[in-house]
Amino acid sequence: MSENVLFNQGQAISSKYDFSKTYLSAELFKKKNGSGPEPSANQPELITLSDGNEIPLIGFGTYTLTGGSGVNTMMQALSTGYRALDSAVNYENEGAVGEVIRRSSLKREDLFITSKLPGRHQKFDEAITTIQESLFRMHLDYFDLYLIHWPNPLENHYVEAWQALIEAQKMGLIRSIGVSNFLPEHLERLEKETGVLPVVNQIELHPYWSQPEQRKFDKEHGIFTQAWSPLGRANAVLHDEIIKKIAETHHKSIAQVILRWELQLGVGVIPKSSSTKRQFENLDLFNFELSDEEISSISALDKPDGRTNNQNPAVYQEF
Repeated sequence: MSENVLFNQGQAISSKYDFSKTYLSAELFKKKNGSGPEPSANQPELITLSDGNEIPLIGFGTYTLTGGSGVNTMMQALSTGYRALDSAVNYENEGAVGEVIRRSSLKREDLFITSKLPGRHQKFDEAITTIQESLFRMHLDYFDLYLIHWPNPLENHYVEAWQALIEAQKMGLIRSIGVSNFLPEHLERLEKETGVLPVVNQIELHPYWSQPEQRKFDKEHGIFTQAWSPLGRANAVLHDEIIKKIAETHHKSIAQVILRWELQLGVGVIPKSSSTKRQFENLDLFNFELSDEEISSISALDKPDGRTNNQNPAVYQEF
């Protein structure tokens, strides 16, 4: 199969949802007007952010995907049906993502590209330059979404970094601006000092660390919560007996049940897999629904020490 044929499969469906609702039913995945094609395994759904821009509910994580093998994995993800690639300066793979975009026959407007500002470049001028350099590496004119990777509160430059993202958005370098790993106290300060809230907060979230209070805060402030490490970075959660029984009931994998649980909570997900089979499975989430009881059973697995690497944004520093 030629590359052009391979990457002409499937187009993202454009549909708009009010993500501020609490989703415990299939309503998340239904068209508002009740018409149009239903989502399928190679057509990720879109929702509308508070700034009016759209984002796929399911994206593809690119952490550790570098070099030629990383390019091949991301190319396969696009052929599988993913349209959103989530990168970061600290992933050291923006060049690989740019190569994927160059090789793909998909139109730029059909892709959703995210990157993130590292802690070492949170000062205003450095942040602007870093955003420009990231675009140069990817050979892009704009990012669909750009995030502050961590607040790094001990350094205390995250408000300055946020002001830089606001300016970069005005310059046309970024369409939507957001943050990653920000706590309510950080978000409140951004609003107080700049008058602008992020449209996305990307946080660690999985059954052992479900972050109900953070999700509640985000929803109340019109911030879309997106889960990094939605499967717990292959930790014990993928062998959990409670989730396993639910998966057997629905004839689905444990990973599919976890991702569906997150979607029904109103959370976007960015799973990563080098396996073509698992890439397909991680998109195939729209032909079953978890009951309220099943949602509650999975949510009850939350642990006070559930973080994968004990990265507490109140004190954690990443440069």
